[in-house]
Amino acid sequence: MITETNLTERPDFHFAGIFRKEIEMYQVLELNPYLLPYRDYIDRRAALYRQTRDWLVPEGEKLSSVADMHEYYGIHRGDGGWYYREWAPSAVQIYLEGDFNGWNQTSHPLKRLGDGTWEIFLPGENALWDGCNLKAVVETFYDKKERLPIFTRYATQNPDTLVWCATVREEETFVWTDEGFRGEDTLFIYEAHTGMAQEDEKVSSYREFTEKILPRIKKAGYNTLQLMAVMEHPYYGSFGYQVSNFFAPSSRFGTPNDLRELINTAHGMGIRVLLDLVHSHAVKNHAEGINMFDGTVWQFFYDGMKGEHPAWDTKCFDYGREGVLRFLLSNLKYWLEEYHFDGFRFDGITSMIYHDHGLGVSFDSPGKYFSENTHEEAIAYLQLANELIREVKPDAITVAEDMSGMPGMCLPIEEGGVGFDYRLGMGLPDLWIRMAAEKNPLNWDVGKMWYEMVLRRKGEKTIAYVESHDQALVGDQTMIFRLANKRMYTDMSAEIHNRIIDRAIAMHKMTKLFTAAAGGEGYLNFMGNEFGHPEWIDFPREDNGLSYQYCRRQWSLQDNPFLKYKRLGDFDRDMVHLLKASGIYGQFLPDQLYYDEEQKVIVFYRNGYLFALNFHPLNSYTSLSVPIPASAAYRLVLSSDKEEYGGFDRACRELCEPRTENGKSYIDIVLPTQTAIVMKAE
Repeated sequence: MITETNLTERPDFHFAGIFRKEIEMYQVLELNPYLLPYRDYIDRRAALYRQTRDWLVPEGEKLSSVADMHEYYGIHRGDGGWYYREWAPSAVQIYLEGDFNGWNQTSHPLKRLGDGTWEIFLPGENALWDGCNLKAVVETFYDKKERLPIFTRYATQNPDTLVWCATVREEETFVWTDEGFRGEDTLFIYEAHTGMAQEDEKVSSYREFTEKILPRIKKAGYNTLQLMAVMEHPYYGSFGYQVSNFFAPSSRFGTPNDLRELINTAHGMGIRVLLDLVHSHAVKNHAEGINMFDGTVWQFFYDGMKGEHPAWDTKCFDYGREGVLRFLLSNLKYWLEEYHFDGFRFDGITSMIYHDHGLGVSFDSPGKYFSENTHEEAIAYLQLANELIREVKPDAITVAEDMSGMPGMCLPIEEGGVGFDYRLGMGLPDLWIRMAAEKNPLNWDVGKMWYEMVLRRKGEKTIAYVESHDQALVGDQTMIFRLANKRMYTDMSAEIHNRIIDRAIAMHKMTKLFTAAAGGEGYLNFMGNEFGHPEWIDFPREDNGLSYQYCRRQWSLQDNPFLKYKRLGDFDRDMVHLLKASGIYGQFLPDQLYYDEEQKVIVFYRNGYLFALNFHPLNSYTSLSVPIPASAAYRLVLSSDKEEYGGFDRACRELCEPRTENGKSYIDIVLPTQTAIVMKAE
């Protein structure tokens, strides 16, 4: 039974120091002792999580037992016919219409069963069929509207009328061949959007992605695919972040089985697949989405301004309601079980966990994380979500997109954390944008770079990146375009050398290696940026004549041996393969060995590998003395200056023997201008 009482309105709800760890301190406090004055907030968080769980889950049951709404509600075969069940507590009457009844709005009324549940049974195996379009007609106290069923599993848009319908899909039972699949331990994430994954100016498909893009990802060395825009969304240009149908894979790209085939094929290649999940908000649309389905905003969302996202023009979920929690938890279970996703990248967490959505806030003091502005019910939901995901799929991965850097986001729930595996290092792209804005390379501040690389929470793993889809959207610029600008359109021939392009190529490689090697415990790249894709992303819209010119990836640039894009792609491939094989993330933070701001040089060590970067635009160093952790010879394993990577093959010492001076060990390295090298201890 789904009740409609908000948790904090229950008379038996209290905090009162419940679940305080009296003897053993929370790990979040051990790692961040400056948070001790905020212990009561940690206790309050733990209490709310446990209280919510106890309120939601029957005694003795698992959390997954309440994450099954999709198995009951929606359209299902059964008993020699078809059931349609809907959850709409405040509706006055619901009808089912569609191709099956000539779109008669009142001939097929649903019966109210109680507890907000409505049901109709259509006798006969062929009462509905593959491709049959349907809608619910929902009568409320003040209107009657056509709606898409809340648990729609497939929705299609009429290309002529642009009207959306729920569509029955009767595909053959998909045969999975990925039993026992488990991805590699270290994440090298390839963020991708199915629709813009081809070079043709069109919306590309799951099948095309499977055939043409998965092999590229595998060859490039990435072991994790983060797939965007899967959950159905009425506006293509939203990049998939204004979801209407939470249980429907987008029909723009193909059928449900096409998506299953993509994931199954990826698993066969050793690539795990994460869903870019949107539980932070929902599209406002009535005709396509879940907003006001039963005639009330509070069925899913907060009432009043609290339910309105001021920046995104979307609706904000009420995480304190049982029905909302069950809906969202069921959604997680559905994608894990029905489509074998290996986990989730949770979008917009900062927006969820602060009542002001973190807009315009500088999180420069602990009090900004633990205050009355903290949305504790949203945090409790995220904790429950992480618990459920591990219960359903123990080796699943969860990644938090939180720009605020809340302490404990990636610590266990029982230790005062929220339970994620990784957070995105969202400050790193901002660092590189600031650096690229400095037109004089001598103004690149190596000390600031190092500070940003190692500025992360103790004990919490970070996914580092130079740029994601955010940095490639229209109105912004990719990293390579910031460095090279319009010269990219004329001077990317492998036979051409000029100062601007040579510097851009060199710096592009260095920023990626520095970030991947020092900035976290995993790495992310957005589709095409591995080879320096020159164009921004601009979805078709009226302002650009519905053009797909900038809503695609120009793979031919990478495949052309006479262009420097191929050199950039080859460097990225070899960098990823090396870092994957190196196990450098076994050491949490790198150790700085050498730093000189005037020389523009930084040298660091991580788990047996030495990384040396020279950002100086003019000076090369033929015998740079670098201290090493222990006496050992170091062999060169990667140089960004190789000609095959668009460099100049300036001499780099292949093997550096150790020497001892005043009881300390050193090696002397060759480090050309604007070059990064990697050496391995023998």
